[in-house]
Order: sequence, then structure tokens, then C-alpha cells
Amino acid sequence: MTARSERARRIGWFTVLSVASLLTVMCVGLLFAAIRNDNSIQAHLGTANATVESVAFDRTIIQYETPDGIVHSPANGVLYPSGLSAGQLVLIEYDATDPDLARVAGRSATLTLLPLGTTILFTWLIAAPLLWWLRRLIKRDRAAHPAPEPTEAPVS
Repeated sequence: MTARSERARRIGWFTVLSVASLLTVMCVGLLFAAIRNDNSIQAHLGTANATVESVAFDRTIIQYETPDGIVHSPANGVLYPSGLSAGQLVLIEYDATDPDLARVAGRSATLTLLPLGTTILFTWLIAAPLLWWLRRLIKRDRAAHPAPEPTEAPVS
């Protein structure tokens, strides 16, 4: 193989490692964000009955009224919405200092562990053999075409 193909394989190896590492860091960051949101809600806990307005793949929109009479509908939806359907009445917990931060009552960041854990697992189940294979090809290329030894100038 040529130096060009070895370089391409090295770039591929670093790319696979970078993408897998980035996905892992993003998943861990998402878990910490969910924990932070739960802690914010728990620190200033408010509860209300909410009506589920719409359910989409990316968010579930709810509408609820706080004790001060203001109706809230968080633009980002409710946290941990699995199993909800439009028109359903559900008990929610929200951050009294930031009513747009709401979650379904009784649910927490532990619900994110399974999807995030499986995402990390499958990422590395794909990346690890690919990294191993690319590393093996790189080593084989280096063994087949060793770098020339630098010649030393005679010392006078």
C-alpha cells in the first residue's frame, strides 16, 4: 500500500474514534442535563394537573395553570413524556421559579439511563471492531513497507 492509503486509514481511525467519543460525551452530557433539570424542579417544586395538547416525535406539548392563575405551555414540552397521548390529563411537577421546566410527576432522570446507555453501548459495539480492523490494516501496511532508515553522514 502507498503512504496515501496508510494516511487515509489513519484519518479514518481518528474519525471513527472521534465520532464514537463525541457521541459518548454527548450522551453523558445529556444525562447530566437531565439530572440538573430534575434538581431544579425538586428545589422549587410545584405541582399541577396538565392537559396534553399534542404529542410529536420530538416533544409533547402540555398546558397547565399555576396557582397564580397563569396558564403555561412549555415550548420545549414536558420532560419524560413516554406513554402520553393528546387530550390526556396528567399530574406534573414543575420548577416554581421557571414554570416552563416541567416533568411528568413521578418520573426522573433515571428514565434516560436505558436509552443513553444503549446508545453508548451500540456506538462502541460498532466503533470498537472498526477501530481494531483499521489499526490492524495500518500495522500490516507498516510491516509490509517499513520506513527507510535514515542514513548517517560519516563523522570526520
